Order: sequence, then structure tokens, then C-alpha cells
Amino acid sequence: MSENANELIAYSLHPNQLADVFPEPAPIPRDWMDSAHQRHPYRCLPLVIANQCGWVLRCPVGFEAYWYGGPGKGDLELRFDRPDNRIVSHFGSGVITFTVPFLFRTPPGINLWVKGPANWIKDGVQPLEGVVETDWLTSTFTMNWKMTRVCEWVRFEQGDPFCMLVPVPRGLIESFVPRVVSIESEPELKKQYKQWEESRSGFLVGLTSQNPEAVARGWQKDYFQGKTIDGKSVESHQTRLSVKPFQENPKS
Repeated sequence: MSENANELIAYSLHPNQLADVFPEPAPIPRDWMDSAHQRHPYRCLPLVIANQCGWVLRCPVGFEAYWYGGPGKGDLELRFDRPDNRIVSHFGSGVITFTVPFLFRTPPGINLWVKGPANWIKDGVQPLEGVVETDWLTSTFTMNWKMTRVCEWVRFEQGDPFCMLVPVPRGLIESFVPRVVSIESEPELKKQYKQWEESRSGFLVGLTSQNPEAVARGWQKDYFQGKTIDGKSVESHQTRLSVKPFQENPKS
């Protein structure tokens, strides 16, 4: 076990498989964002941050999946570019199961949200997500994708991310006391919101009417730059995450 309270450990169960399924910091780029007009999606900072928010595991082999629509294991056909037994039809119902060759250990009270890669789209198949108590569990888990198209081939390329790992504090969501109140109860917040609303509306009108100043500006960057409506900078604002890579310890 680690003496570092913030250490996330991946115990390798099959060292010979580390080369092609090694956890790495989730990357910023997405193909659909790259191909968008002027790469506009990258202006959406919440998307960009979510893309990086964890670690990914990548597919060790290219393969195609075909679901005949039935509930049985045999109703899912898998065709591999080369033989590989780490991706199987185990649960039936059109579910593709990926072996995760690690036993993860998180600090006390920290779960792992095991999910599909954020904002990574694959037509015809949907990642199934789970939250695992990895601070005490002594067994592994799998990553699963559910086919959503019947009688259509869906392809995973070698190197496609199939799993994203995001640490989350256990009990955090339950600790919140949510409530809905009228914005009238916070006059200063309402004032700031109205200032933003007017600024946004004016900017959109300017774009529509081809106002030279609005066109030259292109987009409103206040949130991206971490600036409040009155121009103050937010010190804790992030535009990029520095997620540390896993280090392989040959002595472990």
C-alpha cells in the first residue's frame, strides 16, 4: 500500500499486457471537435475540462461488433483484427465486455467512477458506467458497452479509448443540501446575471447583423478567461488540467 494519501495505484495483474492497455491521462482532442467548423467546440471550456478529467484505457486491438438483437451471449458477434480474448460477449443483451487488467486502489473514502470517455462519440454503442469502492475492493471490474443498433456493424479501432477513470469522494453527493430559491433573494447576483444577459443578447444581435466589432471579437471569452462580469479574474480558474501520468514501478 502507498504512504501517499493522494496516490492512485493500478496493480498490474498481467504485466505482459501493460504495453497496449496502460492507463494514461485523458487527452483534450476529440475527432468530432477537430472536424467542426473552425474547431468551435474547443471554445467551450466545460467540454475541454471534462475531456481531461481522469485517465483512459485504450483498446488493445481493432474489432467489429454485430448484435443480432437477442438476449443471449451468442447474439453478439465479435470479429477481431487479430485474436484477442480480452474483449468478449459475457453478459448477453448486446453488451461488449472489456477486461481491465488492473486492480485499482484509491485512498480511503475515494471511489472510482468507471465510465466512457467524456464527449467521445461512437454511433451504435453506448458505454455503461459504474461507481466502484476501490479503496477496499480486492477484485477487479470490467468496462462494458451496450450495443444500441441491431444488425449493424460497429467498429472499435486499436487505440480507441474504451474506459475513463475518475476519482470521486464517497458521500460527496449525499452531503449536499439542494434547494431552489428565487434569484430575487440575491439582488447582487441578479444584477450580475442581468448584466451578463444584456451583454450576451447584445453580442448575439451584433453577430447576426454582422456588426464589425462583434464579428472581429468572434466569441465571448469571459468564462474561458475566468473573468467575472465586472472584469475581475478568478484565481482558482482552470483552462487546462495537469493530470499526472501513471508511473510504472519495476520493483513492485
